[in-house]
Amino acid sequence: MNKIRVLIIDDSAVIRKVVRELLTSDPEIIVVGEAENPLVARELIKTLSPDILTLDIEMPKMDGITFLANLMRLRPMPVVMLSTLTTKGSDITLQALELGAIDFITKPSVGTLLATKSQFKDILIDKVKHAVNVDQKQHFLNSKLIENSDTSILPFSGSQRRNHIIAIGASTGGTEALKVVLSRMPKNSPPVVVAQHIPPTFSERFANRLNEICEMTVQEARHGAKIKEGNVYIAQGAIHLKIEEKNGALFCVFDDSDKVNRHKPSVDVLFQSLLPMAGNVQAVLLTGMGNDGAQGMLELKQQGARTVIQDENSSLIWGMPGSAYKLSAHQEQCDLFKISENLLIYAALTRGEMNTNEI
Repeated sequence: MNKIRVLIIDDSAVIRKVVRELLTSDPEIIVVGEAENPLVARELIKTLSPDILTLDIEMPKMDGITFLANLMRLRPMPVVMLSTLTTKGSDITLQALELGAIDFITKPSVGTLLATKSQFKDILIDKVKHAVNVDQKQHFLNSKLIENSDTSILPFSGSQRRNHIIAIGASTGGTEALKVVLSRMPKNSPPVVVAQHIPPTFSERFANRLNEICEMTVQEARHGAKIKEGNVYIAQGAIHLKIEEKNGALFCVFDDSDKVNRHKPSVDVLFQSLLPMAGNVQAVLLTGMGNDGAQGMLELKQQGARTVIQDENSSLIWGMPGSAYKLSAHQEQCDLFKISENLLIYAALTRGEMNTNEI
């Protein structure tokens, strides 16, 4: 079996050494080269033909974003960003995903990295292995489709059912997929709650970026916030989001318990919190690696919720929706660019029509 050929691009010699050590501990990976800046990397790509890059953001001579934009234009290939947990780092990382980076991993300080190498190693190797298997030509095509997608607001007469709610789970590729789904939904849409696998500081910046392009009001979820029509609530990084019904209204509730399926926030935690009101729920799984949300979606379906997964062709990674597919947890399988319309058509049905119509 051919090994995965990785080129590391980072201005820190210490980081490059640690990343090389961690990656080469896996027998399926070989580090073919290191570059301290994008100008060196540009030449190494030509001579070494790596399968995938790990790319730092802040580097001398050329920043990672400028390099990434040029790379995706001239020679598209899988890229995993190494990002800081700062507000600036969050914005730049989200921009990198818009440009075509497959995924990112938050890069701790050198001292923290040396102390937590084992945990960092597992995440790094996992992301590299998943990213290299992405069909780069299809990803590039999907990125262009997202960039040029129709953002006109869909017509919607309003939900006929009180407290109807849409719950969406996503991971790798989800930041871009959610833009497509949410940007066409009108301000009178049913409330949407989102569990996107994302670290702290990123969730607020992501919500703010979505709010700039959406007619619905997009915000980072707050503990105790009352859920209202026309609003989208993005789960905060590093804490689970649950939904509870009190006195006929729905509220966001935080849960600081352990990770579920290696994630916090977890899609399964969100979905399972909706089981008491399942008959009034639409649950959606978008692109992402792993299986988070699949079991929760199955349980929701069994309790009367409507369940939708993104199809394989339009998914960056069909891990989460694919896992739901294997469990037969879905009722609908839908192209990314048709999900918004699909959800709104169902949301407009009366309770009687729900039982006699198929979308």
